[in-house]
This record gives sequence, structure tokens and C-alpha cells, in this order.
Amino acid sequence: MKDFLIVDGYNVINAWDSLKEISRESLEEARNILIDQMAEYHSFTGMKVILVFDAYQVKGTQVKSENIKGVEVIFTKEHQTADSYIEKKVEELTKDKRNVIKVVTSDWAEQQAVLGSGAIRVTPREFEIDLEFMKTKLKEKMEKSQKKKGMLSERLDDKVLEILEKWRKEEY
Repeated sequence: MKDFLIVDGYNVINAWDSLKEISRESLEEARNILIDQMAEYHSFTGMKVILVFDAYQVKGTQVKSENIKGVEVIFTKEHQTADSYIEKKVEELTKDKRNVIKVVTSDWAEQQAVLGSGAIRVTPREFEIDLEFMKTKLKEKMEKSQKKKGMLSERLDDKVLEILEKWRKEEY
């Protein structure tokens, strides 16, 4: 079984206030931040993440696919929307019934098409909450790990500590 997360990039950028604000100054910066967040999500969950951006109105473009930090980043070809690319990808991936496919989009028609193909739809808001939860869990895990690394005595079991204490007192 493989888990896939397909994200409509510009849809998410326009749905998340933080990225929407950044995109007003630099769309490229907003894309890069989203790519970084998807890489974190991929690392934490192990899901294969496919991030799709429209190049619909860019003349002469072909589908461009790159792997950035473990995330497959797709720029569609001229006259192809992210929605149509995602629909085709979902159709392709759902042929293997063991695959679990989640699609992040706020587009209602796209959500219906995704559900009809057997994938799971996730709104950008739901995904933002999931991403924040994941970051909180990761931070807690890191803090716990840092605390454990503090003193040697905190990393050893009680039996070993007892032996070392006896040795220190030269009672061993």
C-alpha cells in the first residue's frame, strides 16, 4: 500500500492567509515556502507528496517535473490546469486499489471529481490544521529527545546507574 498526497499548489497558496500575503510580494517565495512545508510533511508522514502548479497560461511550456527535497513538484503544460492534471493522476493512481490518495484542494468541482475517482478530498484548511498538528508533534518529539540528551544519568537505566554508583563509591 502506498500513500499519496496531491496538492493543488496555487489553490493552497490562495487559501492560506500566510502564503497569500507572501504571494502578493513574491509568488516564487510563497511556492518555495509551500515546497518546504510539503517536504517536512513528507519526511514526517512518509507519504509521497505531489505538488501541482498551473502553467496554464505560460506559452509554449511542457509539463515540468522536478524532485525537490523529496517532493515531486509539477508545473503543468500550456493549456493544462492543475485540476485536469490532478484528475488524470488520481485516475492513474486509483487503478491500484492498494493506493490511498488524498487530494488537497478547495475547488468544489475538483473535490467532486476526486471523490468520484475513489480518492479522499482534503480542504486546504483541514490540511493546514493537520500540518500544524504534525509540526507540534515533531517539536514535542525533538524537545523530548533534547531533554534525554541532557545528562548521562537520564539516558541510563536504573540497574546500570546502581552499578556505576557502587563503582564510584568503590563498593563494587
